[in-house]
Amino acid sequence: MTSTPVRDRAPAVRRRVRWVRWVLVGIVAVVAVAVAVVAAATYSVIWTARQDDRGRTDLIVVLGASQYWGDPSPVFANRLEHAAELYAAGVAGRIVTVGGKQEGDVTTEAQAGRSYLVGHGVPAAAVEAIATGRDTWESVQALAARMADRGWRSATIVSDPAHVARAAAMASALGIEARTSPTQSGAGSATTADYVLRETAGLLGFWLVQRWSVDPVVGGS
Repeated sequence: MTSTPVRDRAPAVRRRVRWVRWVLVGIVAVVAVAVAVVAAATYSVIWTARQDDRGRTDLIVVLGASQYWGDPSPVFANRLEHAAELYAAGVAGRIVTVGGKQEGDVTTEAQAGRSYLVGHGVPAAAVEAIATGRDTWESVQALAARMADRGWRSATIVSDPAHVARAAAMASALGIEARTSPTQSGAGSATTADYVLRETAGLLGFWLVQRWSVDPVVGGS
């Protein structure tokens, strides 16, 4: 029986080594990109949570949260009170509340929010409810459609600090000139690790999946 000379096997061994090396380089590159994307999303959530932009916009939009028989939860009430403060400061001349019904609700988040604002001194003519959306994405889509109909282009988004980055990313993808002014204190305003982690995952999901199929609605041709 004859064996292949060592010198004949050397080129095959070198090719195998090169192939393994390139596979390892590719794996390292993929891991590095994944880590960078996750880090970027986390940074966006944390950075945006600290941005209290009070520049003038067409409207202030309050993202919905739980309400009980028309009474906003403490988290939702905190958002609404912050929006009323922005309205009083002249950030915008109107407030839009968004959010539909959850199973068992007798009213929508948007309607509960509007009633709360009017009951706390905001003129009824300055508050509009968009009672659509079971989640942030559906609500922001409904907002964009209304803004396109009315010719509005810019909005100040009010929500919890950890939530505003994802909401603003969705709004911007739909063509809205989005600013953010999260709640500064009170219910829902703590940027806890689990809340940041949840919103980072949500923002990544939007960036990597939904964003590619979204066309601008506001300000488009």
